[in-house]
Amino acid sequence: MAKKGGYGFGIAGCGMVADFHAQAIAAMKGGHLACVFSRQKANAQRVAKSYGCAAYTDYSAFLKHPGLDIVTIATPSGVHLEPVEKAARAGKHIACEKPLEVTLERVDKMIQVCKKNKVMLAGVFQRRFNEATQVFKKAVAAGRLGKITLADAYIKWYRTQAYYDSGYWRGTWKLDGGGALMNQSIHTIDILSYLAGDVKWVCAFADRTIHKRIEAEDNAVAILKFKNGAIGVIEGSTSCYSPSGHPAEVHLCGSEGSIFMRDNSFTVWDFKKRRSNDNKIMQKLGARPGGPGAGAADPAAISYVPHQKNFEDMVNALNKGGKPMVDGEEGRKAIEIILAIYRSALAGGKPVRLPLKRTPLRKPFC
Repeated sequence: MAKKGGYGFGIAGCGMVADFHAQAIAAMKGGHLACVFSRQKANAQRVAKSYGCAAYTDYSAFLKHPGLDIVTIATPSGVHLEPVEKAARAGKHIACEKPLEVTLERVDKMIQVCKKNKVMLAGVFQRRFNEATQVFKKAVAAGRLGKITLADAYIKWYRTQAYYDSGYWRGTWKLDGGGALMNQSIHTIDILSYLAGDVKWVCAFADRTIHKRIEAEDNAVAILKFKNGAIGVIEGSTSCYSPSGHPAEVHLCGSEGSIFMRDNSFTVWDFKKRRSNDNKIMQKLGARPGGPGAGAADPAAISYVPHQKNFEDMVNALNKGGKPMVDGEEGRKAIEIILAIYRSALAGGKPVRLPLKRTPLRKPFC
C-alpha cells in the first residue's frame, strides 16, 4: 500500500554524492527528504538548510527521526555495511550507493541483514534508468540481435591527481574497493551484465599508470566469456585525458544485429529485420557529434534525474510489494565481475572462473 504523503527519506553521508541524492529526492514523486546525517555538523547543516530538513550528527538519533522510512547510503564504499545493518535493524528500507560494498562477504552480510529484518535493499545504479538503456534491454529481450557474439564496455575516463588526493579513501582497497573499475566503471559494467547476461570467465591486466598515492588501478583491460557463449572486452580507466571526457559505451553485436550505446544515446542501431519504429528511436536517441561524457572528466558533471528515477523505482516497488530493478542480488553482480578481474590482474592475467567463492586477496598495483 502506498504511504500517505509519500515516503520519508534520510541521507547518510554529506559529500558530493549526497547532494545528488538530495536533488533527486526533492524532485521525485512519492518521497520527500526528511533528514540528513553526517559526522561533520557543518555538512549536515548545509544540506538541511538547503532542503528544509532535519540535521543529525548522531546516527542512532537520525534513525529515530519521526517519519523516516528510507535511508540512502552515501558514505565511502568500504563503510556501507555498518550503517546499512543499523538501519535495517531499525526497520528502515535502504537505497545504497554503488558498489554495495567492497567485498563479497560484506555484500552478502548486507543482503542477509535486510532479508532478516524484512526491509528492502535497493542498489543505486542510476544508469539502468536511462531511456537508451531500457530501449536497449527491450531489443535484446525481443531477440533482435539474434545470437549475441560480442559484448563490450568502454570507460575511458580521466581523473586528476587532485581528485585522488581530495579524499583519504580514494583509490584504496579498504574504503574504495579498488580504482577505475570499482569506482568509475562499475555503472557501465553493471549495464553490460544487465544486457549481455552472466559472465563465466575473465582474463585481465591492470596497473597504476599515471597516478600516485593510490593502491588500486587507474587502467584495466579484461577479456570476458559469457555464459551465453559471447566473448567481450572491458576497458576501464581514469588515465585517458580529454578536456570534456569520453562517453562511456556499451556495444553488443549478434547474428541479427548490432547496437552501440554511448551514455544515453545510440551510435549504431542496425538489424537484419527493420521495424517501423527504428527510425523514431534513432531520431530521438541517436548520438549527436561531440559533447562531453557524463561524469567522464568531471565527477560532478552528471544529472540527478537518473537518481530520481532510481528512487522512484524503489518507491513503486514498495507500493506494489515487489522488487526494485536493482535489489541486493542484482547489485552484487557487477562487484563480483570486478573482483574477478582484480584476481586475474593481480595474478598476471591468469583466467578466473565465476562465481567467486570468496573475495580475492588484494595488494597495491605498482
